[in-house]
Amino acid sequence: MVLARPKILSEADGDCVGIERAGGRSPVLLVCEHASNTLPVHFGDLGLPGEALASHIAWDPGALSVARGISQGLDATLVYQRFSRLIYDCNRPPNSPGAMPERSEIYAIPGNKDLTAEERLARTDALYVPFHDAVRGLIRDRRARGQDSVIVTIHSFTPVYHGRDRAVELGILHDEDSRLADLMLKTAAEAPLYRTERNQPYGPEDGVTHTLILHGLSNGLRNVMIEVRNDLIADDVGQGVMADYLKGLLQQSLDA
Repeated sequence: MVLARPKILSEADGDCVGIERAGGRSPVLLVCEHASNTLPVHFGDLGLPGEALASHIAWDPGALSVARGISQGLDATLVYQRFSRLIYDCNRPPNSPGAMPERSEIYAIPGNKDLTAEERLARTDALYVPFHDAVRGLIRDRRARGQDSVIVTIHSFTPVYHGRDRAVELGILHDEDSRLADLMLKTAAEAPLYRTERNQPYGPEDGVTHTLILHGLSNGLRNVMIEVRNDLIADDVGQGVMADYLKGLLQQSLDA
């Protein structure tokens, strides 16, 4: 007997994947997995208060705006997830506890407690699979027309985590392939504007390089993950300044 899978997205929710500048000429392919704190209609509020749904546990505040600024500045294609990582974190593989977390920082997530195998599979099929299929499709199409792809994922992080202040302002993260990260760190050090560190405030050991591995390392493509402290991009001005800075940092590093 085949069991019916739980409903994840309704017609009103629309597609889970957003793509902008699909024909962008830059080799940079921007990916923003934690772009939104929107929950599909079916899930209500997951049993969480409004302050939790507005916080970093639900999304990466400011990341999509920064990614859009870079996309515009470089004429780079941007792919982003339209729903909250509380339903499915697209920077985690399906077997990871963090893909559909029961707890995040100080918050228990009632709507994610004791998910069945069918419920987990339904979320994976509805959100994770189409998102990464879209990235694969773009890479395939670009390769077919002779266009290089450089995978750049955009994230933001909290200035305080579990009561500890984070001094780092900009993190340049990589897994086994550090080619682009090395150039970006070297370029940033030549004219330091932000306190920039390698594999901070997270690193590969924290499981944050899934997208880089899936689309960068597996295809032999240069790749990097950028983490921005979110107090620096809390408004339009900060987002614009950061987007301009990262646009220049990426372009100079690629030119090098």
